[in-house]
Amino acid sequence: MDDTETEVLVVGAGPVGLTAAAELRRRGVGCRIVDRLEQPQPYAKAVGIQPRTLEVWEAMGLVGPVLDEAVPLLGQLTFVDGEPGPRLELELPAEVPYRFAALPQDTTERLLTEHLAGFGTRVERGTELLGLDQGLDRDDDHVRAELATPDGPAVLRARYVLGCDGAHSRVRRAIGVGFAGDAFPERYMLGDVEVDWDLPRGYGVRCLRRTGDGTPDDVLVCIPLPGHRRYRMSMLVPAGPEEAADGSAAEEVTHGLAGGRGPGLADIQAVLDRLSPRPATAGALRWSSVFRISHRLADRYRVGRVFLAGDAAHIHPPTGAQGMNTGVQDAWNLAWKLALALRGVAAEGLLDSYHAERHPVGAEVVGRTVRHARGEADADDPTTVLLRQAQLLVNYRGGPLSGSDGEDGGDGGDGGDGATGAGPRAGDRAPDCTGLERPLTAFPQRLFDLLRARPHHTLLLYAAAGPDGAARAGHLHALADAARTAAHGLLDVHVVLAGDTPEVPDGLLLPYARDAAGSFRTAWAPADGEAFVVRPDGYLAARLPAPTAAALSAHLRRTFRRAPGRPPTPPGVVGGSA
Repeated sequence: MDDTETEVLVVGAGPVGLTAAAELRRRGVGCRIVDRLEQPQPYAKAVGIQPRTLEVWEAMGLVGPVLDEAVPLLGQLTFVDGEPGPRLELELPAEVPYRFAALPQDTTERLLTEHLAGFGTRVERGTELLGLDQGLDRDDDHVRAELATPDGPAVLRARYVLGCDGAHSRVRRAIGVGFAGDAFPERYMLGDVEVDWDLPRGYGVRCLRRTGDGTPDDVLVCIPLPGHRRYRMSMLVPAGPEEAADGSAAEEVTHGLAGGRGPGLADIQAVLDRLSPRPATAGALRWSSVFRISHRLADRYRVGRVFLAGDAAHIHPPTGAQGMNTGVQDAWNLAWKLALALRGVAAEGLLDSYHAERHPVGAEVVGRTVRHARGEADADDPTTVLLRQAQLLVNYRGGPLSGSDGEDGGDGGDGGDGATGAGPRAGDRAPDCTGLERPLTAFPQRLFDLLRARPHHTLLLYAAAGPDGAARAGHLHALADAARTAAHGLLDVHVVLAGDTPEVPDGLLLPYARDAAGSFRTAWAPADGEAFVVRPDGYLAARLPAPTAAALSAHLRRTFRRAPGRPPTPPGVVGGSA
């Protein structure tokens, strides 16, 4: 493939575009990534890293460097009119493998860029998208992208284009996608500074001043960053003319950092003098800016061969650090689907599932953060609120790739939905568990160790103790063979043996792990013989309590086109052998 053609063009080299490019390259997809900026921005814009994002980065092979650079985010201290208010502790259940963290966006981008370079791909900087032509009127199989590069105009043909180019997305405008929403009237100042107070390390700080009727009229929010007493501070701009910091008129989408001079140390110190719970002096200003906030959602995440992700698809208040993390999961959801499509093994509707799954997530995040920005609290219990903020409750239940009642559940009649009992349902995040024993390891393993071995689907087969081990092993092999065939070989199989199973079933040749600590049984609530299909992005695609080879194959055809040489299953037949 020459320099004028690629499989995927990623526009925008922020955390979302870099995640998409790295995942595409990890799956062997040809990819180019361009960004109009000549250098990365050295700003701590998005700083909150959610536990689910750390799980994603673990699967990508990136979590080690991130943990080395990030700092824990333990909770939030609140002060109202100088007096201590509610204290929030960010405590998650023990079975969640990661905690909340803070990491400046420029560091996140550097680590992702280095990770991408390990696949032989670099960001093409100073390269701006000028226009797109999908050739929809001539059934073209490429998108024609016009670029302005440091060496002059260029044309690149790509099988697919992914727009990760932010709130003012050129890609979104080029494909004519609406971006409905509105802007908040307030302007905010941002500053990356060090403060000499003695507040506990690892806690965010939120200071409010209220008017006589209890309405907040001044606010300071501080997020701890790596370094000595370093914080990213945000605060209201004092009342004044409603214009951008450089005096220019507001853009159509008023969101993000403004140009011109940002606030100085004196401006930030004035806010600290008004709102800090104790005397404090700010220093070591690294950068500052003024920003505005909008809330908007793209009408569609896909038009033909072009997709939108991250701020190009959804923007909202920064409450709860949801934006960048949601964008990373957009990229995580789409990359494996594009890889299957480019291999020629994807089912016809697989790429449409990106909008079907991620657009509702974007809509929920936009709605929730707007409510929070307006002071509305969640009605759910605190644990649910925290799990939602950690993005561990995102699910694709009822989506096009998840099982549904009465369709393909085999003898169990469950349809792959898993709605018959406890444990995760089809569409839910696959929970981790610990204490698994494998034959060649002297230390316990996690389920995530099995799921991230290769970037494929995974079939988990649960087996408890029972008679006739040889027959059971034969059944497990038949399920594994059918699933591998239906997935064109892009599926790993692991048997999870119940902890009280005394012996490995006679003749079992599949990889297996023993649930010695019982944590798989607790987290997944499996039935004996149940099958679980886990997607490459770590979501449960199906759970089949009494699986058959035909039922398993039928479910996988939601994702994969029919494997060559396999006759179609007769209508109404869900059982039998594959």
